[in-house]
Amino acid sequence: MKLWRAYLRQHRLTVLMLVLFTGLFAVSFALYGLPLAAVAYPAGLCALAGAGMAVWDFRRAARRHKEMEQLRQTGETVLAPLPEMKTVEGQDCAALVEQLRQELRQQLGAAETRRGETVAYYTAWVHQIKTPIAAMRLTLQGEDTPAARRLTAELGRIEQYVDMVLTYLRLEEGGSDYVIRPCSVDEVVRAAVRRFAGEFIDRRIRLDYEPVQWETVTDGKWLTFVVEQLLSNALKYTGQEGAIRIYRQGDELCIADTGMGIAPEDLPRVFQMGYTGQNGRLDRRSSGIGLYLCRRICGNLRHGIRMESVPGKGTTVYLTLGRGDFLPE
Repeated sequence: MKLWRAYLRQHRLTVLMLVLFTGLFAVSFALYGLPLAAVAYPAGLCALAGAGMAVWDFRRAARRHKEMEQLRQTGETVLAPLPEMKTVEGQDCAALVEQLRQELRQQLGAAETRRGETVAYYTAWVHQIKTPIAAMRLTLQGEDTPAARRLTAELGRIEQYVDMVLTYLRLEEGGSDYVIRPCSVDEVVRAAVRRFAGEFIDRRIRLDYEPVQWETVTDGKWLTFVVEQLLSNALKYTGQEGAIRIYRQGDELCIADTGMGIAPEDLPRVFQMGYTGQNGRLDRRSSGIGLYLCRRICGNLRHGIRMESVPGKGTTVYLTLGRGDFLPE
């Protein structure tokens, strides 16, 4: 009914012209004293024929409207060809749309080229920067002093940030290098703890962890990255001689710290890209990318991630692992 009303509004000039011409004939016949029935009969025939043509034209317009609606709903308006237009205005609009489509394709192609060049540059940079990092680590291995341990911990941070760049690029490229198989959660946690062992010792932060004897179905490499990011955040915001606890709660792996905590108004947004909140203003090293990557990876692995925090008392992150079916995005 809505389409029919729109169709009538579109052709209201034609209907008004039919009524006007019929009225002119009726007035002319009346002035010459001719019977008005001679006007009514052909006017009725014209109206009947016009109604038939209107029904045929309306069905054609409805078919075109349905095709356009399907294009809009499927999101293929830019790529798919438009239905054939019969009117001059329709053909002009179709030509304009085609021109805009070509310009958009050119812009998308240029943007994709620039993006590919950017990805290639940062990928090369990541691999190049690993060489001096490895050289510095080899240099520090022979020293066991507080300064060397501190530098080793900071070097570990640099390696973590480099891994974040590479992980971000892989995610943006739609990386699908997932190897899903049974994985020991204890092995993942131990690998993450070993990476920050020097920082635990240097800052005298207590680690409360007992093996959870837990096996889940996941990608060990990507899950290790998530646990390392969460453990890194816990260390970053936990003060000297604080404590970090890693434990299992049902089907959740929990990482709790005794750090500064997160403000309630920041908590709902901590997994957003680039969001740092009040803690980020205090610590300018915060980028707001780590937790965003964790959420993206957990989504791809079909794991859940949530966070609870009390300002001044600490933060707990919950990773829901489980053994459900895996279907990568």
